[in-house]
Amino acid sequence: MTANILSSTRLGFRGPQSVSAIGLGAMGMSGMYGAHDEAQGIATIHAALDAGVNLVDTGDFYGMGHNEMLIGRALKGRRDEALISVKFGALRDPSAGWIGMDGRPAAVKNFLAYTLQRLGTDHIDIYRIARLDPNVPIEDTIGAMADMVKAGYVRHIGLSEVGAQTIRKAHAVHPISDLQIEYSLVSRGPEAEIFPVLKQLGIGVTPYGVLSRGLLSGSKPTGPGDFRAHLPRFTGDNALKNQQLVDVLHQLAAGMGATASQVAIAWVIARGKALGVDMVALVGSRKPAQLDEALGALKLELSAEDLQRIEAALPADAVAGTRYDAYQMGHLDSEKQAKIQVK
Repeated sequence: MTANILSSTRLGFRGPQSVSAIGLGAMGMSGMYGAHDEAQGIATIHAALDAGVNLVDTGDFYGMGHNEMLIGRALKGRRDEALISVKFGALRDPSAGWIGMDGRPAAVKNFLAYTLQRLGTDHIDIYRIARLDPNVPIEDTIGAMADMVKAGYVRHIGLSEVGAQTIRKAHAVHPISDLQIEYSLVSRGPEAEIFPVLKQLGIGVTPYGVLSRGLLSGSKPTGPGDFRAHLPRFTGDNALKNQQLVDVLHQLAAGMGATASQVAIAWVIARGKALGVDMVALVGSRKPAQLDEALGALKLELSAEDLQRIEAALPADAVAGTRYDAYQMGHLDSEKQAKIQVK
């Protein structure tokens, strides 16, 4: 395992001021990508901390609380080494189905109470609603979160998958640390309207899906229990077309003495610097070996010419299929506002 090679960055003007350049996304440790191994998950979290990764991202709905309890066990005795980022608000039923969002002020405080208990901690470093609740003004949700900041249960407030208008409304109520949003070589939508607003307001970014859920590394859905089996980019003709992009990236990476994953991660980090936005890339490693490969991206120093060459080989509009299915895309405030801006 590569040790302590991570440079630190701030995450927004008013957010954490010393965050590792790469953060660990823990969702896959509680399903979503098929079978998971708790021991491997805990070993990966420990390896991340040992390497200097201090941002661990989860959601209270990952595994219906399983992910938080796993992280709580992994951080026992090491809580002060980690910044914990938690998404909340997504509602699930006993069959693991998705049944909506709840951003009501009372719900915010209720979700947080259970999260603190599962994680075994007295505070959350960054707390964010996973998706905008269309039935609750964002000002009301952020106001309740601000109450939790004043009470000491939350250190910083973040957002997830919202558009520029919502970001401005939320930031007017309480300073926002960072926006979590999908961003990669093949998901570059935020560059047009969202990132400029973040730069203006001094808000950071924790991009997820930097490998487009493994697409750019060549990973394939493992079976019906892998939610990627239902995503447009991994199915039908789209999968065949996208494999051509993956092949191109593998060839480019080989010429740079790196893996496709490392080039894709390094591109996100370098692109963030070029755009002038504080950016900490989340990698969804489930095993120490995967994490070790991801950290190898930090050894790549991509020049402006490298970025141009990579982007020319994988144009932003070359990917086939949307990042979620039509139903989920319809619930993304970030996508709705983008369409309004186009009109």
